[in-house]
Amino acid sequence: MKPNLINKRKIFNDPVYGFITIPDDLIFDIIEHPYFQRLRRIKQLGLTHLVYPGALHTRFHHAIGAMHLMNQAVSLLRSKGHIITKAEEQGVLIAILLHDIGHGPYSHALENSLVLDMNHEDISEIFMDKLNVIFDGKLSLAIEIFKNIYPKKFLHQLVSSQLDMDRLDYLKRDSFFTGVSEGVTSTERIIKIFDIVNDNLVAEAKGIYSIEKFIIARRLMYWQVYLHKTVLSAEYMLMKILKRAKYLVEKGEELFSTPAFRLFLENNFNKEDFLNKPFVINNFSELDDFDIFTSIKVWTKHHDKILSLLSKNLVNRHLFRIELQNKAFDFAYIKKIKDKTIKFYNLKEDEAEYFVYSDITSNYAYNLKSDKINILYKNGEVVDIAKASDQLNISVLAKAVTKHFLCYSKELI
Repeated sequence: MKPNLINKRKIFNDPVYGFITIPDDLIFDIIEHPYFQRLRRIKQLGLTHLVYPGALHTRFHHAIGAMHLMNQAVSLLRSKGHIITKAEEQGVLIAILLHDIGHGPYSHALENSLVLDMNHEDISEIFMDKLNVIFDGKLSLAIEIFKNIYPKKFLHQLVSSQLDMDRLDYLKRDSFFTGVSEGVTSTERIIKIFDIVNDNLVAEAKGIYSIEKFIIARRLMYWQVYLHKTVLSAEYMLMKILKRAKYLVEKGEELFSTPAFRLFLENNFNKEDFLNKPFVINNFSELDDFDIFTSIKVWTKHHDKILSLLSKNLVNRHLFRIELQNKAFDFAYIKKIKDKTIKFYNLKEDEAEYFVYSDITSNYAYNLKSDKINILYKNGEVVDIAKASDQLNISVLAKAVTKHFLCYSKELI
């Protein structure tokens, strides 16, 4: 009897790029693994769909798209005479495919709420190490590229830098699904001007305007989408819900939650736990947006007034009012709102923090202290985009823009 041979050269019909072919059998098997399939159940933009209804695309979409762009970049660099072996090609494709595999439910909103002192990059490394064992060491080169310890540094820059495949995909993809046209970038044009000089990724000077537009698009998308004030309001409400849930569990309250979610409600795991206790990463691999939102839906009927009210507000999109300004809010103003909140909801003093809270958010379009976006001129000179640009004062865009915000119930108005 002949073995059941699976065609692993599958094709995705992507709404942004069209048809995307899976490059090889190993990548197919990685995509099929439950660790990666979990990304189908984690939205790329968390709660942003509460502002832009179309923003329901997932981390899975983004990872496949970034891999597609990486495939184009490798082909382009080879056409310009740069040596990238088949093993290196596979390694860099796997590295970008798995760069976000460590994201938890609602991505950045809960990144520091479910686990302690870890970001999604740390968890991605742990997942990649586990997959490397599962696939008999075939991910070793990809992991070296991801960790930036592989000799060819430009391969890591394609995965993680200020002009990487991650950013090129998420700007274009998030723009497409939100309908915010300011984020549209010419990914194909940018990739075509890539080159390598002294083991560093550069962009040819003839495409400098495309790079400038990319930097501007990133700035606009942050303030119009990623850090939109209503999105901030929703994300902070989600964080407050989780904080209250963990507080109640610590007090011995019985809360409904899915098994995977319960483990993280009842414990405060750190990096050592993820590395040394296999059940922690195994449970994390089963955790997604559905665990969190299903639990929150049930909590709308919980007897704890704070948990139920916050949960109802999020489920029904009754979000808190949010004020944004360039300087810190006056202490007396915040206290006045807190006093009104305590009286309105009949709260204790320390309970007001769930309904009135202030914080800061910041963003910069280009980081002068990080790896530079370098422009290559025909005479061989390589110049940082901040100095090469004659249209924009990119050094100004490199300064962090910080905004202070204050959230409180609309019922107080």
